[in-house]
Amino acid sequence: MIPSSKKSLSVRVPALGAWLLILLWAGPISTRADDSLLGKKAPDWADVTWINSDPLPLKSLAGKVVLVRWWTAPGCPFCSATAPALNEFYRDYQGRGLEVIGFYHHKSGGPVDLEAVKQHARRFGFQFPLAVDPGWRTLKQWWLNTGDEKWTSVSFLIDRRGIVRHIHPGGQYVKGDQDYAIMKSKIEELLEAK
Repeated sequence: MIPSSKKSLSVRVPALGAWLLILLWAGPISTRADDSLLGKKAPDWADVTWINSDPLPLKSLAGKVVLVRWWTAPGCPFCSATAPALNEFYRDYQGRGLEVIGFYHHKSGGPVDLEAVKQHARRFGFQFPLAVDPGWRTLKQWWLNTGDEKWTSVSFLIDRRGIVRHIHPGGQYVKGDQDYAIMKSKIEELLEAK
């Protein structure tokens, strides 16, 4: 007779082996962003409305490192949580060649109220250029039409030649967390590259 602990182990090991085979057969589970734009030239943004700066076509930012972040308000805890990091990066790195661009993407059924967007931007303390992405045209082109993305509060980091070098797939990055550290490190790395 097999002791119950050995009997239990003899059942668990084959079951674990079966699960490992299933995982190997199915392929790796990705926790990364869809890499469809990673390493490629960033497409220019679709028809957007700039709310606190002159229009900034992407080609006009050549030679700068560009951090693009989609945000919305009210009701996006990830956007409000990430706002301090965006402000910090802009404040600390603008003089070294970083440009931060915030794209507001409207989530309510009604028309976009530009004054309300400006008010939310002031509440977040945004000083960097902001645009409204009507109908999410640029967001769809850059992100949502590339796969099964879950988040709309996505960030793209673009090098001085206009190549997408890092994608944060959405949610938040807050000082002290791993995503924040990665974003800061990538910004510094791209600013050092000439």
